[in-house]
Amino acid sequence: MLFDTHVNLHGEAFASDLDAVLDRARSAGVGRFVAICDKLASVPSVQAIAEAHGDIWCSVGVHPHHAKDHTDLETKTLLEASAHPRVCAIGETGLDQHYGYSDISLQERSFCVHIEAAREADLPLVIHAREADDLAGDILEREYARAPFRFLMHCYTGGARLAARALDLGGIFSVSGIYSFRAAHDVRDVMRAVPPERIILETDCPYLAPVPHRGRRNEPAYLVDVCRAFAADRGLSFDEAAGMTTRTALSFFSRVTP
Repeated sequence: MLFDTHVNLHGEAFASDLDAVLDRARSAGVGRFVAICDKLASVPSVQAIAEAHGDIWCSVGVHPHHAKDHTDLETKTLLEASAHPRVCAIGETGLDQHYGYSDISLQERSFCVHIEAAREADLPLVIHAREADDLAGDILEREYARAPFRFLMHCYTGGARLAARALDLGGIFSVSGIYSFRAAHDVRDVMRAVPPERIILETDCPYLAPVPHRGRRNEPAYLVDVCRAFAADRGLSFDEAAGMTTRTALSFFSRVTP
């Protein structure tokens, strides 16, 4: 069974056919899902989805795009939301200087609030880092030196230096449909330096549909194609790649039942 560790199931993309989407994923061999939260207003939605399905868990957090809308975010708010039994992670949080929807200082503050919540809740942290490698690495090293925490560099497309810094702190990485893109040589080159047992799989649906589905709405059933791309690149069989990444994911998301 595969484990889709990062799905966006609560938005408009799946409003009309979520049950059909999940049925296709289960038929394809996807047996666990984490529904990712992007802002506090989404917490009830992701929790309700997780409550309604025995194979779905969720995170709680504020995406860096929305940091400007949560300038008063406090650790206790995330801790209260994380007490829900279907919550298995804090995030997604981090830094994004590609779009600049929120000032970087607000993103950094939000990131640090999430880190503290992950520590106090003893839950893993899901990190988004785009075009912010140096600052992300500095924050991770500074905060980890204060007190350790578990973290995932989700849908990793950053550089080799940030990857090395994250590895030194015990971080793990997820690969998405990008791994199958013909032009994604840099992503594959960086990830080949990451031990395969430190990698998990995700779709990040409804975005980033892998080959051969590019241009379509992405959905969890396509995780099998992400797995095929990763397996082929690392010289593994599909079953070897699926088993290894699922074991790593279950260990990392420790609230998720096998």
